[in-house]
Amino acid sequence: MSQNEQEPYKSLKRVIWQGENCLSCVWFQPNDPINADLLERGKCIESHLKEYNLIVSGRDWCNKYKEMPQKKIDSLQEQAMKEE
Repeated sequence: MSQNEQEPYKSLKRVIWQGENCLSCVWFQPNDPINADLLERGKCIESHLKEYNLIVSGRDWCNKYKEMPQKKIDSLQEQAMKEE
């Protein structure tokens, strides 16, 4: 392999999966809270970003991330099941 061919492989080694994504963020309001996954789309309801009506997916992320506790996730899913 030549020097130029090796460079893309070096870059791949620096790719890191983003762990703090919208799916587990308190500001993420998915369309389907029961079946939400990384591909689910929903609104970002963070107070400063809410005015922009952002539609994000569960795999997106930003510097406003705030982790949602598991109890809150369970509560939202239970509430959604009652509404069906």
